[in-house]
Amino acid sequence: MDTKPALLYERELTDKIIGAAIEVHRHLGPGLLESVYQACLAHELALRGISFKLEKSLPVMYKGTNVDCGLRLDLIVENKVVIELKAVEQVLKVHEAQLLTYLKLTGCRVGLLINFNVPVLKDGIIRKVL
Repeated sequence: MDTKPALLYERELTDKIIGAAIEVHRHLGPGLLESVYQACLAHELALRGISFKLEKSLPVMYKGTNVDCGLRLDLIVENKVVIELKAVEQVLKVHEAQLLTYLKLTGCRVGLLINFNVPVLKDGIIRKVL
């Protein structure tokens, strides 16, 4: 049984991911499309030797059947941390709910919602733990 406090779960890995995202934001700033940040974050993670999957298909189990609904994770890092990227004026509760649903569907315990459309990236990061 995992006895780590929830706030510390995968903390080292999420710190590395956040560092990579800050580097991307430092170079690009706000105002671009989500797809640009996704590609650049993937490149930065690769440069840092962090394994990830991009646009991973996420089937939904519905009444005993795997249904391919076209859900795709922006990134999943080391099969442990789900990353949901945004480039929006304001993060809404529905964005947070989306991340929590992805955590439930993947079985991952930790997720990061990263909104690149902010002047200072630390203000655009939400960490969720199931």
